[in-house]
Amino acid sequence: MRKKRVLVAMSGGVDSSVAAALLKEQGFEVIGITMDIYPLPKQDCDSPRSCCGRGAIADANRVAAQLKIPHYVINLRKSFQRWVVDNFCEEYAKGRTPNPCIRCNQYIKFDILWKRAKKMGADYIATGHHANIFFDKSSARFHLKKGRDLQKDQSYFLYTMTQDQLAHTLMPIGHFTKQEVRRKAKELGLAVYQRPESQEICFIPDDDYTRFLEQKTPEVFQPGPIVDTEDRVLGHHRGILHFTIGQRRGLGIAAPHPLYVLEIHPESHKIVVGENKHLYKKSVVVSQLNIIPRSDLSDSTFVTAKIRYKRKQARALLIPLDNNKVRLKFDTPQRAVTPGQSAVFYDEDLVWGGGIIERTEA
Repeated sequence: MRKKRVLVAMSGGVDSSVAAALLKEQGFEVIGITMDIYPLPKQDCDSPRSCCGRGAIADANRVAAQLKIPHYVINLRKSFQRWVVDNFCEEYAKGRTPNPCIRCNQYIKFDILWKRAKKMGADYIATGHHANIFFDKSSARFHLKKGRDLQKDQSYFLYTMTQDQLAHTLMPIGHFTKQEVRRKAKELGLAVYQRPESQEICFIPDDDYTRFLEQKTPEVFQPGPIVDTEDRVLGHHRGILHFTIGQRRGLGIAAPHPLYVLEIHPESHKIVVGENKHLYKKSVVVSQLNIIPRSDLSDSTFVTAKIRYKRKQARALLIPLDNNKVRLKFDTPQRAVTPGQSAVFYDEDLVWGGGIIERTEA
């Protein structure tokens, strides 16, 4: 009986390196795969905080050699550009704030990479995500749960996973804390045990979103007015891509009290600002829905929801709408709900699913 073959997405970081090591210990035939997804500028290629530069590829190759497993690099630059980078620019041009990590998981890791893995005869792909997958016999469905280390839990970024993807994905470090992962890497003699965390957006290593967007989409940097909630002009700006909902700094307006970005109108290039109290919304419409524990959502149900990765979960009523949408009605109004971000639903540590925030309501 042949060993089960698993392709491990190796970023050169400690999590995916230990994931590969654990799977080999468990008796799998392990193959390391590193995705070449974005051509970083030369000065950023070897940054230890990047997961898509030459340094990451070299680290992954060294770990694979230490583990005595084959390692390949696959060029997914065109796909990454289409599904992640272009979408990032398009969403900002629409006055929305996207989450490219979720798009990368949805379209690159668990779609394109899995298709490549199948062509290579793999039974599974594996990642170093801090999350857990299990099969629930009562519902005959695969479920997704938070990782054991709640400070590092990455389930928020995985809510788009389908049943087929969950059935063929392994996340071997989900039951470990980050400290335990680093300890395991050190025991194995892997130099990456001290490698720092990668930054939030790998293709913008200096975190200067505005500079990046100006280079990629200079045509959308059109000036416009900054107005208050009564449409009175308070000032002017150099382009809506400089702003996101809830932003306070960089408005360039003198006012007797703090002002925050409340709304972004791409058609008129208008930025609406107001007081902090105007940022709180109780109802949110979410589209592009994916529900994991059920095949569909026919009844309203209470969940806890996160409207950003770093935001705390809040209790809300999940109300199904037409066209694969839901309304979230929070018990407590939420601050700075941002169109383009993802709202992810939970039942304790179980991921119910999620979708893209389309708009807020009163």
